[in-house]
Amino acid sequence: MKTDFKKTIPTYKAPRGRFELVDVPDLQFLMIDGHGDPNTDGPFGDAIEALFPLAYWLKFFSKKELDRDYTVMPLEGLWWADDMETFTSARDKSLWDWTAMIMTPDWITAEHVETARDAVAAKSDPAALPLVRLETLSEGSAVQTLHVGPFDAEAPVLHALHHDFVPSQGLTMTGKHHEIYLSDMRRTAPEKLRTILRQPVAAT
Repeated sequence: MKTDFKKTIPTYKAPRGRFELVDVPDLQFLMIDGHGDPNTDGPFGDAIEALFPLAYWLKFFSKKELDRDYTVMPLEGLWWADDMETFTSARDKSLWDWTAMIMTPDWITAEHVETARDAVAAKSDPAALPLVRLETLSEGSAVQTLHVGPFDAEAPVLHALHHDFVPSQGLTMTGKHHEIYLSDMRRTAPEKLRTILRQPVAAT
């Protein structure tokens, strides 16, 4: 029996056209940190090329050796900058810091990841492979919504989230902007991209 965590973890669903307060469980991820415009050739592409081979190796290892099968989860990203207005106005992506990541079941251990790293290195050896780490992310309370459309059309949604909804609820932003890419950005037309936009929050 294969587990699809997008269906079993409620926070991998979000409403379109409105903001929703959720409680995000602690989850484990394969992660790589970087800086700069994700649309240019370089670190962000290198991160993806390292994360997915590892994620798929671990999935097949889990199915064969641990008798626990699951669907590889979508790419996700944490995004931040010294000035968060770079996300809602100027959209100067060269100033952005990021963490690219893929959620991984909690029964996958650091030892499993090291075995996977060695196996992937022997086959293709992606440049960013040594940078991948396994880490648990604790977000807790958050606001999220489903955005459908190009990534650059997110700015008005994020502005409303940051400046209208969050303060109107007596909340303050606490963590990093989080995006979950439900669509394959390589194969999906920009106007059809489905992305969960999430912002961790706390009571003021």
